[in-house]
Amino acid sequence: MKVLTVVGNRPQFVKAAPLSLAFRSAGIDEVSLHTGQHYDRELSEVFYEELGLPEPAYALDLRSADPELMVPGILAVIEQERPDWTVVLGDTNSTRAGALAAERTGVPVAHVEAGLRSGDLSMPEERNRIEVDRISALLLTPDERSSAVLVQEGVGGRAVVVGDVMADASRLFQPLARDRIRVGREPRSYVVATIHREANVAQPRLGRIVTGLNQLELPVVFPIHPRTRRALEREGLRLESHVVLLAPVGYLELVALVSQAHAIVTDSGGLQKEAYWYGVPCVTTRPSTEWIDTVLLGANTLVDDDPEALARAVREARMPAGRPQLYGDGHASERVATALLDTICRRD
Repeated sequence: MKVLTVVGNRPQFVKAAPLSLAFRSAGIDEVSLHTGQHYDRELSEVFYEELGLPEPAYALDLRSADPELMVPGILAVIEQERPDWTVVLGDTNSTRAGALAAERTGVPVAHVEAGLRSGDLSMPEERNRIEVDRISALLLTPDERSSAVLVQEGVGGRAVVVGDVMADASRLFQPLARDRIRVGREPRSYVVATIHREANVAQPRLGRIVTGLNQLELPVVFPIHPRTRRALEREGLRLESHVVLLAPVGYLELVALVSQAHAIVTDSGGLQKEAYWYGVPCVTTRPSTEWIDTVLLGANTLVDDDPEALARAVREARMPAGRPQLYGDGHASERVATALLDTICRRD
């Protein structure tokens, strides 16, 4: 069996690492394609170096998040490679472009992280999730809740609960991160912030989030996305001296920082889950989340762009006692490989 894996941004590079290992162990021939959605070296190439991923067989190097620009290049690769499956991950524009290109060629789509919903259609990620799920023939969900969503929506593909491949990455790479990198700060003495979503780097939301960060009492370590840095400069927004801006950091350094923080302030979907696995409270600068279980358990607080709510949530941040296991056991990638191979048996 041959699969084409389409990736384009930093969370997808992380997810691709355990998947690639599982595919190799299962005897699946994987061809990878990087759309170029993230093209800054610290957001792209460094992940291949740190995580030991083979360089992608195809790199479109588009330096764009426009899925319509991605589709022709992905189409050409699909027609050349003729994979049995196109594997897409998550909810980015690269995810959508990969699914659309595969649909146009008749190659079935397997969607990793299928069935997730925030209920907020103003988010492009939510619209991407819905569209990709409707295209996909194999829907690889992180939990039973997500599979139930697909049933409720009448999605036609076959759903398989596999767990979350990010949990696999956490299991594999957290020990490596702590062994290799010295954080240089006392554990639980600082906050980590990551803000990058399109809605949050525009005014007035960005200014309100900055106000919230400026109100925090603890030092804040802020590895800043290039888009966010440009927005701060454009809008003339100033962060107080306790908020330390860093250049984008590699995945292993980010794991080391996050896993030892007092709390995380983020708009990232992936970090909401990782915070839970590391036992670190999360404060999410969004009005909704697709990872609702973390909120229901009290491990994650939605504050939208309210600066007072942000400061209060960080001040009061606590992890609930007796955290149940969420989103799998760290072996989702093997189940993804098994689900793909099972399609051969079903055809036979």
